Amino acid sequence: MGLAAADNDILADALQRIQEEVNDAFDEFLPPVADGRSSLVDAMRYAAIGGGKRVRPLLLVATAELYGVSRRAAVHAGCAVEAIHAYSLIHDDLPCMDDDALRHGKPTVHRAFDEATAVLAGDSLHALAFDILTRTDTSSDPFVQAELVRCLALASGHEGMAGGQVMDMAAEDSTYDLGQITRLQQLKTGALLGASVEMGAILGRVPPEGRTHLRGYARDIGLAFQIADDLLDVEGDEAKAGKALRKDEGQGKATFVTLMGVEKARAQAGMLVEQAAQHLASYGDKAKLLVALARYIVERDR
Repeated sequence: MGLAAADNDILADALQRIQEEVNDAFDEFLPPVADGRSSLVDAMRYAAIGGGKRVRPLLLVATAELYGVSRRAAVHAGCAVEAIHAYSLIHDDLPCMDDDALRHGKPTVHRAFDEATAVLAGDSLHALAFDILTRTDTSSDPFVQAELVRCLALASGHEGMAGGQVMDMAAEDSTYDLGQITRLQQLKTGALLGASVEMGAILGRVPPEGRTHLRGYARDIGLAFQIADDLLDVEGDEAKAGKALRKDEGQGKATFVTLMGVEKARAQAGMLVEQAAQHLASYGDKAKLLVALARYIVERDR
């Protein structure tokens, strides 16, 4: 089932608002400097401001709003997730990894600056994420701060995104089955999406045992997101995507599409989205934005 017109309007407004809020927050976190660090800060701003759909911060904010969390606090925590995401893209695009020239429709950081500056910009955005999470305007409760930090750290490292990335790098020389591809993507793509949802609940002081349904929602949209990405890699328009497509096929990597076929993959993504919506049924209309986000994930064209 696709997005209804009213839900589409709600989502469009929410995406526009979060994009503006995240850009404004990064502008505040990363003011330009007039000393020897200027190229580094400029590269961080280049990567963090004005790019991407901001799905992760919106997931965090929409979850936090279920529990009456301050929007400013939720946006700041969302920026921490987005700082990790931005750092990962800078490093993924480097010649030693994917060697990409284009990201969000503009030259990648190492092309716009240089490789050394790109590495340091990624490192510094990683550090900034945890700085943001321990600021009192994100949370004044040290226990909440600590839980936020641990959640994002687990999602970022070898048990999450970085672990998925190294599995992806090995995929060129390996024959992965559907279970292995699912595990890879749960780490590489799903971990940060899941952390976004979980961190919204942490800000809302929801105990771990009360987050099971949210984890189910996050797990399902994480897999749906990657299936949609694999479909876009096969069928998408590079001009709309703002990056190179059809690289997995050229590298001989297994994907959900190569293993399942286009139609089965599309059907699986749709099933996952409906399953994700069912996890939130108890919230009724309060979860309308999260449900709309889940549907947008598989219907987006970039």
